[in-house]
Amino acid sequence: MKFLTSGKVKDVYELDDGNLLFKFSNRVSAYDVKFKDEIPRKGEVLCKFAEYWFKKLDVSNHFVERKSDTEIIVKKMGMLPIECIVRGYFYGSLFSRWKNGKISLDKDASTELASRLSKPIFDPTTKSTHDIPVDRDDAISMELVTIDEYDWLSEKSIKIYKKMAAVADESGFILADLKLEFGKLNNEIILADSIGPDEFRLWPKDTYTIGETQEAYDKQLLRDWLTENGYQKKFDDARSSGEEPVAPSIPSDLVSKMTQRYVTAYESMTGNSL
Repeated sequence: MKFLTSGKVKDVYELDDGNLLFKFSNRVSAYDVKFKDEIPRKGEVLCKFAEYWFKKLDVSNHFVERKSDTEIIVKKMGMLPIECIVRGYFYGSLFSRWKNGKISLDKDASTELASRLSKPIFDPTTKSTHDIPVDRDDAISMELVTIDEYDWLSEKSIKIYKKMAAVADESGFILADLKLEFGKLNNEIILADSIGPDEFRLWPKDTYTIGETQEAYDKQLLRDWLTENGYQKKFDDARSSGEEPVAPSIPSDLVSKMTQRYVTAYESMTGNSL
């Protein structure tokens, strides 16, 4: 087994048979800043969520098997340099970009925070240290994908979002948005990477209120704390000055809450116990 790389959350190894081993950790990052504090059981939740969705979704993917509570084996492939984001609600960076005048909406669209969009939209980004939103023309001109690939990714990503949103709805949750990644294997585009609370926003239906910050059963819980305490601005200011942002310590009660919500999200949506 050969170590290949260490990402924000998982470590990747190449096995003797050419497949890859994903080892999920308890590490956490937010706003492209890595934290020293870890979230207990996070790696297990992400690993088992990945297994659940790869088996649940009727989509070709690179999953082979789960090796342990924190490890899965996947097929090695060439990843497409685009993050496929689907948004069903007016929230997160979509809301921020509109508020800052970077995007416009249809005249009949609601501009209330957390309002449901008339239909899910494909809102991809580049895949880099700091992801940049791109539209169809950008993706083509930057040669991230071809025209046919972009259209296929858009259609497929929205279909996956709708299926996952239906599962979430039956479990008492709202799937606000979703990030997917795809790669090529034998010249076929297939679903890759992982799918869990680091890749989607999940809100409980019984506390959902338009116009307010939503209860998060995902990594947004940490982002909200950082924003409320001025750390997001500090991160931005540091980068503007050419400095590397310094992550603060995460309060122990927030760490516990994140663990509890990650576990609750998994058990509620899958029907499985950890």
